[in-house]
Amino acid sequence: MPASGETASQQIFALVDVNNFYVSCERVFNPILENQPVVVLSNNDGCAVARSNEVKALGVKMGAPWFQLSALARQHGIVALSSNYALYADMSSRAVSILREYSPDVEVYSIDESFLGLNGLGNLWPSFTSMGQSMRQRVLQWTGLPVCVGIGPSKTLAKLANHIAKKNPRFNGVCDLAAMHPAEMGSLLAGIEVGEVWGVGRRIEAHLQAAGIRTVKDLRDAPSAWLRSRFGVVMERTGNELRGISCLALEEVAP
Repeated sequence: MPASGETASQQIFALVDVNNFYVSCERVFNPILENQPVVVLSNNDGCAVARSNEVKALGVKMGAPWFQLSALARQHGIVALSSNYALYADMSSRAVSILREYSPDVEVYSIDESFLGLNGLGNLWPSFTSMGQSMRQRVLQWTGLPVCVGIGPSKTLAKLANHIAKKNPRFNGVCDLAAMHPAEMGSLLAGIEVGEVWGVGRRIEAHLQAAGIRTVKDLRDAPSAWLRSRFGVVMERTGNELRGISCLALEEVAP
C-alpha cells in the first residue's frame, strides 16, 4: 500500500534543509558552541551570513555588517567565526550522500537544501512522515547536522512544508502537507504570510498584498486566470503548485 498521502498519479516531493547550516557545521567540530549565540561571517569577516537561533532571537538580520554588531556581541557574548566554505561543501556532500539512500532522485538545490522525488517509494514506509523522521535521525547520527523535512505534492508545497516544520514544534521537524486534512492545511496556510512562498520576493509580495493577497491561502485560492492576467504566467504556476498541481520537475544532479 502507498504511504499516506500518495496516490497513483500524484507527484510527491521532499525538501530537506539543514537548520542554520554554516553554524551547524561549526558546532559539529566545536561542540562547546552548542546553545551559544554564534554568527558566521562572510569573506573578510564583513557581514553575517549565518546566525544561530540564539542570535536570531536578538534581532540580528541576515547580512548585518559585523562592525555594527560589536556592542551587541559584547553584551550577549556572540561568537563570530570566519566562514570555512571547504568544510561546508564537504558536510553538504556527506548529507546528500545519505539522502541518496532514501531516493535515487535527488536535486541538490543549494549547499544546504535538496529536493527528493518520492514517487513509488510509499510502500517502503508506514508514512512519508516516518520516512522523513528516519532521514532526520540518520543525517544527525552520521553527520551531526540537524535537518527539517517538508513533504508535498509539488516542489512549492514541499518547500512550504519545510518552513512549517521549522517554525511549528508540533511537527517535530517533519511536515507532510500531502497527507494533511484539507481543513487543517487551509488553517495553516491562512496563518503564513504570502512572502514565505518560494519565489515570492519583496516586490511581488507588495503587489500581491495591494491586490488583497496577504496569506498563502489567499494565493492558493486565487483564480488561475486572474493570477495570470494580473501577475503573469509564473505566478499562475505558483498558484497551481500551491493547489498541489506539480508544475516544476525535479532537476536531477549526477552524484
